[in-house]
Amino acid sequence: MKTVTALQMRHIDARTIQEANVPGLELMEAAGQGAARVAMEMLSDPKGKTVVYFCGKGNNGGDGFVMARLLTQEGVTCLVYLLGKKHEVKGDALENLNRLTAQGVQVRELADIDEISGLEGAHLIVDALLGTGVSGSVKGVMAQVIHLINNSELPVLAVDIPSGVNGDTGEILSCSVRADRTATMALPKRGFFFSPGRELVGELTVVDIGVPSWAVEQEKLTVETLEGHEMASLIPSRAADAHKGSCGRVLVLAGSVGMTGAAALTSMAALRSGAGMAILGIPESLNSIMETKLTEVMTKPLPETETHALAVSSLEAIQELLSWADVLAIGPGLSTHPETVQMVRQLLPQLSCPTVVDADGLNAIAQDTKLLESVKTPLVLTPHAGELARLSGIEIPVKTEQRIEAATTLSRRYGVVCVFKGAPTLIANEDGSVFINTTGNAGMATAGAGDVLTGMIVGFLAQGLSPLQAAKVGVYLHGLAGDVAREVQGEWGLVAGDLVDAIPEALFRTYGQRAKRKALHDE
Repeated sequence: MKTVTALQMRHIDARTIQEANVPGLELMEAAGQGAARVAMEMLSDPKGKTVVYFCGKGNNGGDGFVMARLLTQEGVTCLVYLLGKKHEVKGDALENLNRLTAQGVQVRELADIDEISGLEGAHLIVDALLGTGVSGSVKGVMAQVIHLINNSELPVLAVDIPSGVNGDTGEILSCSVRADRTATMALPKRGFFFSPGRELVGELTVVDIGVPSWAVEQEKLTVETLEGHEMASLIPSRAADAHKGSCGRVLVLAGSVGMTGAAALTSMAALRSGAGMAILGIPESLNSIMETKLTEVMTKPLPETETHALAVSSLEAIQELLSWADVLAIGPGLSTHPETVQMVRQLLPQLSCPTVVDADGLNAIAQDTKLLESVKTPLVLTPHAGELARLSGIEIPVKTEQRIEAATTLSRRYGVVCVFKGAPTLIANEDGSVFINTTGNAGMATAGAGDVLTGMIVGFLAQGLSPLQAAKVGVYLHGLAGDVAREVQGEWGLVAGDLVDAIPEALFRTYGQRAKRKALHDE
C-alpha cells in the first residue's frame, strides 16, 4: 500500500476537489462515515453507550463532528468538546458543526480541562484534535487534554492520525495521543511505520473517502508498505514432481573463529525458506565444528589464514562451488582479515549468479565502493545503519527522511537492491521505489537476526525470485517469523535460532492468505 507525507496528501486532496470536482464537504462526510464505522466496531453494541469527542478547529475536528452526528442517529450518547471557539471554526468543518448542533447535540467550548465531565461513564474517546498538517510543539490545554486521554484507561480512536504524531516522520510533537485504533483517510501516513509513531497508532484502518485512483497515481508516490497478500502471491509454489535440485542450490561463504553461529544461522535459514540444497564454505579448521552443528547443510572446508578465516587461496575452490550453485550469500561472520577482504574483493567482479552481501562482505566493499561498479551480477546488499554509513560515506542515518534517502541513494548509485535493516527495515530499489516492512518486533534486536535474514533472502533467490522480490518476501517473512517466535518466547527471551525455527509457520500463515483469496475469488 502506498504511503504519503502530509504535503502529498494535500496535493491529492486538492486534485480530487479541483480536478475531479468532488466537494470537500463530500470528502469530509465520507471520512466521518468511515471513522464512525470503526467506532461502531469498537462499541460492539451502540445501545446505552457514550462516546466523548475532543475536536479541534480544523478539518480533523470536522471529521469528528460528522462522526458525532452519525453515531447520535444510532442511539449513541455523544459528548463533544471543541478546543477553541465556535466562531473560529471555518469552511467544511463549520458546516458540519452547524449540522451537528442542529441535530440537538451540544458542542462545548473547552478552555480548561476542569470543565470536562462524562469520562467516568464513557465507553470510547474519539481524538479529532489535530490532523497531519500540524507542526511544532503541542502546548497548553491541548497538551493537557492529550495527557487526560492517555490516562483515562478508555479505548481511544484517533481520526486520521493520533494527535501530536508527525505524519511524515513518526516523531512526537512534545506529546501525543496513544490510540487503540486509528482510522486514517485515503492512504496511510508515512510516520505510522516509524517509531515512536508506530507504537501510538494502534490497529490501523484505512478509510476509502472516494479519492480517484488517478489523483493518487499523478502524485507518483514511491514509498509503500509490504502487505501480506502481496507476499503470499510471491512465495514460490512447489511442483508435484519437485526435487531438491529443482528447488534451488545455495552457496554460503561465512564464518570464522568465534563466528560459526552466523554461518550456521544463514545456512539453515536458506533451507527453512525453501531452498533445496545448501553448501556452507567454511575455513577448513572449523569444518568439523560445522559438520557436528549442521545436519541438513553440506559443508566444504576451504583454505584459511593463520587466524582461521578464509584465505585468498580459497578462490579456486570457491569457483568450483559456484559452478554448482544457483545463488551466493557472502559475509556473515566472515571476518575482516586482510586476506579475507582481498578474497571478497577479487571474487565479486567474477560472479555470474545473484548474490546477497552482508556483514563483513559489506565491510570489504566499503574499503573502496568503486568495486560495485565492476560487479555484473544482481546484488542484494543488507546493511545496518553503521554499514550503510560506511558504504555511502555519510553520517549514520537516524531520522526517517535520512534513512529513506540513504537507502535510495545507495541503490540508485550502484544498481543494487538495498535492504536497510532496522525498525522498520526498508528496501530500496534502483528505480527509486522504497518498501517499508510492517512485521517484526523489538525481540528481534538480538545477535544473529541479520544472519537469518540473509539466509532467507538468498533462499528465495534460489527458488527463482528476482532480487527485489526475494528481498521483499525475505524481509516480510523474517519479521513475521519474529512475531511467531514472540508468541512462544516473548520479546526478552527471543534469540536468532527461534527465528529460524519459526520460518515454516510464517510461510504457512502467509501462503494461507493466497488460498483464502483464491477461495473468495472462486466464490
